[in-house]
Amino acid sequence: MNNKQPQNTVRVRYAPSPTGDPHVGNIRTAIFTWLFAKNNSGKFVVRIEDTDQSRTIPGAIENILDSLNWLSIDWDEGPNSNKPFGPYVQSERLEKYYIPFAHQLLQNKNAYKCYCSPERLSEVREQRRIKKLDTSYDRKCRYLTPEQLKAIEEKQTPSVIRFAMPLEGEWNLFDTIRGGVKFQNKVIDDFIIIKSDGFPTYHLANVIDDHSMEISHVIRAEEWLSSTPKHLAIYKALGWTPPEFAHLPIILAPDKSKLSKRHGTTSVLEYRKQGYLPNAIFVFLSLLGWSLDDKTEVLTISEIIKHFSLERVSKSGAIFDIQKLNWLNGYFIRTVSDKSLAKTILEYWEKYPEIGIHPVPSSSQMIPIVPLIKERIKTLQDVKPLVNFFFSDDIQYNDEDLVQKGTDKETTKNALKRVVLNLSNIQQFNESNIETSLRLSAQEMELKPRQLLGSVRVALSGLEVSPPLFKSIEIIGRGKSFERIDNAISKLE
Repeated sequence: MNNKQPQNTVRVRYAPSPTGDPHVGNIRTAIFTWLFAKNNSGKFVVRIEDTDQSRTIPGAIENILDSLNWLSIDWDEGPNSNKPFGPYVQSERLEKYYIPFAHQLLQNKNAYKCYCSPERLSEVREQRRIKKLDTSYDRKCRYLTPEQLKAIEEKQTPSVIRFAMPLEGEWNLFDTIRGGVKFQNKVIDDFIIIKSDGFPTYHLANVIDDHSMEISHVIRAEEWLSSTPKHLAIYKALGWTPPEFAHLPIILAPDKSKLSKRHGTTSVLEYRKQGYLPNAIFVFLSLLGWSLDDKTEVLTISEIIKHFSLERVSKSGAIFDIQKLNWLNGYFIRTVSDKSLAKTILEYWEKYPEIGIHPVPSSSQMIPIVPLIKERIKTLQDVKPLVNFFFSDDIQYNDEDLVQKGTDKETTKNALKRVVLNLSNIQQFNESNIETSLRLSAQEMELKPRQLLGSVRVALSGLEVSPPLFKSIEIIGRGKSFERIDNAISKLE
């Protein structure tokens, strides 16, 4: 069986399970699926697959949708939308969609009830393991006689429904990314399609939903490739034409192992909290496994949409390089206007008060500061340590920090007094005049400019490395600057 066929209308779905915050691999799938829809003028559907109720986490659906919204991934159909293919949450589709088709499979002998207890299944697995066989189900209930079935039913024995896989032959899958892939039926077990709680497994639910929602292309992670023959078998048993498939390459850690929590953050929402911009995350993930060519490192989202195709997706795993993400985030920070970046920073501090400055400054306060730090930050988390001194008089440092190499306390104290004196004579307290005054003070005190400026920088900010000093002094203002320098002088007395 070959499932490749021409499609008239592109309809694709992103179908996460609400079992936690969406990780980068999951969101990469959403991005590739969305890009494919946009490139083909198709429809992008969001469907929540919550059939595994035991693993469903409260608030997970909201976090999934929040992640998509943050990345500006809009959907044409999805939860809370009144569209003809809904509902878009699987637990709301149980009686109407899954159960009738499960019964149809039973009636057509493509499925059967399995009454084996967990204890027996565990015993079978162990026996097969000892014999160095695969640990799949031994199909005992597939061959029960009518008399045996009747006796079991009379006892009201709990059951599941298993799909009866063909025992011979093979499946020939055409994968858009991987090309032709063959699967032997003899190595595929009779998998469960309806659990004892009455909920379908992923294998049944995703097939029925993809068919009923008229999904044309299924784009999903590589881990589902081995399950595809199970899904093809269900399509055939129900007399349906399957969609086209594309299985995305795995995301790897720098050590080329599968990316996991042990390598650091994997949640997209956590990257937001760490101060990464949505555009940077979107473009970075878009380039994990897909590329325009061998040299282009940065594209706009509109450019990616224009050029995106599944044929350009790599078969091999893509390495998650945090250094590249940091570089890319810094790049996007530098490309936005000062006003926009100021707005982004303030919104970030409002959302994460434990990270930001209290009270949150006004836009008019923040905009003049942004040009001073724009080239120095890689994430929004880098902002507060660099700018806190503009808004707080609680400047922490020791008197030793004021004394620069090649000077002493007395010289430093006198130099700072000279700074106050010369700055007091400035008529217009602006960057240019401040620079002239400070350089004059260094000359008069027979100090190197870096020696004097280093002391002034610590006195005003508590930092050894700070945003450009002269402009910083202008923003702080004459009064507060003098207060901080006077405080430094008192530390040296």
